[in-house]
Amino acid sequence: MLIFCRPVYWLGKDTLRVSAALFADNRRRLCQGLKAKEGLVPSSVVVLQGGEQKQRYCTDTDVLFRQESFFHWAFGVTEADCYGAIDVDTGRSILFIPKLPESYATWMGEIHPPQFFKDKYAVDEVKYTSDILDVLCKMNPAALLTLRGQNTDSGSTCREASFEGISQFQVNNSLLHPVIVECRLTKTDMELEVLRYTNRISSEAHKEIMKNVKPGLKEYEMESLFHHYCYSRGGMRHTSYTCICGSGNNSATLHYGHAGAPNNKTINDGDMCLFDMGGEYYCYSSDITCSFPANGKFTPDQKAIYEAVLKASRAVLAAIKPGVKWTEMHRLADRVHLEELLKIGILRGSVEEMMKAHMGSVFMPHGLGHLLGIDVHDVGGYPEGIDRVNEPGLKSLRMGRIVQERMVLTVEPGIYFINHLLDQALANPAQSCFINSEVLARFRGFGGVRIEDDIAVTDSGIELLTCVPRTVEDIEAFMADREKTF
Repeated sequence: MLIFCRPVYWLGKDTLRVSAALFADNRRRLCQGLKAKEGLVPSSVVVLQGGEQKQRYCTDTDVLFRQESFFHWAFGVTEADCYGAIDVDTGRSILFIPKLPESYATWMGEIHPPQFFKDKYAVDEVKYTSDILDVLCKMNPAALLTLRGQNTDSGSTCREASFEGISQFQVNNSLLHPVIVECRLTKTDMELEVLRYTNRISSEAHKEIMKNVKPGLKEYEMESLFHHYCYSRGGMRHTSYTCICGSGNNSATLHYGHAGAPNNKTINDGDMCLFDMGGEYYCYSSDITCSFPANGKFTPDQKAIYEAVLKASRAVLAAIKPGVKWTEMHRLADRVHLEELLKIGILRGSVEEMMKAHMGSVFMPHGLGHLLGIDVHDVGGYPEGIDRVNEPGLKSLRMGRIVQERMVLTVEPGIYFINHLLDQALANPAQSCFINSEVLARFRGFGGVRIEDDIAVTDSGIELLTCVPRTVEDIEAFMADREKTF
């Protein structure tokens, strides 16, 4: 009996093997979704354009290539400057690769023939991009389905496939986007396996940071260590986003680590650290935040704020299941935060009245969490017919859907002492009446705490993908012997 094996993506050692069957299944699901869509005409062909290799500004220095996400979801191709076509009726797939000049063999390596890529990606056919017009003409499609739609996180429109001669075809650029987004929304078993892997390696990297951090080091040293661990142990050349390594007051800057604040502060004794970092494997993301004291021992105030956030995290994780409203999960986190800040003495009065005054957004201005997959802020948060809630905090929520089985989500409640927001609240009579200014003054410069886990939604609850120490006791015990390992 002959056994045919799908090719795999594998970087050797203990890295994950990912079968090309994952992408064949994605293409199958896409065709199935399109066939169920009103308006699809028979003999339609999907055409997707992959990412292009780009240079840094006007130089000939290449920018490190990462595949365009929709194209990766459908084909799993790591090379730049490709196209792909899928016959919706039959599911037949064609990969178009660039025809490389002879000089490529001198400077860049061996030039592989089309059969090499056919075997590598388990597609039905491989042609050159220069032949795309002739190949599609022979297919005689009734319509080409191209990808055009807005990313509801960035506000940007995804790039629509284009090539010389496309005007000869009937092109539909409205049908494909909502269908492929819905396909990406829920993860297959094979996709979940990759996401488990990205979380495992990234969790281990965060634990490595916790073992090695100490006062006197630079924030960027922790970023460097995270990169090194994910790449050397997990084959992760890319991170899912720019690493956030905030210590002290920097831990209150939600997107710290950018070019204007590049993780360059010295970590001080007594600082609270907030490290938000995630590795990416074969374009699949992770997104994890760990908060802990740099010296390994929580002060009473640090413990109080940390445990308030942890209580919110655990309340949300216990409540998530298919059918719940994601907006209600955000409100639940807000409520727990306010109840705990009341106990600490920073706030006073009725929690119900605080909720009406949107006090939660003073301390957690961002959304509770977001979809996760090939993009760290994965697509599909606000499909047509679902609008953002125009309220403080909730307007920053990256998903407004009902929770569904097989969604992968981040849960990332946080409490931050951001001077700008605190000053605004103190100047607002509707909010200042709830604030105990004397107690709040003690927390100026505290920074912030965020606890972020990645979860997969199951039929009755969740699967926790992240695995790092979370309680105060576990963190202190884990960090106790860090001096021995650095």
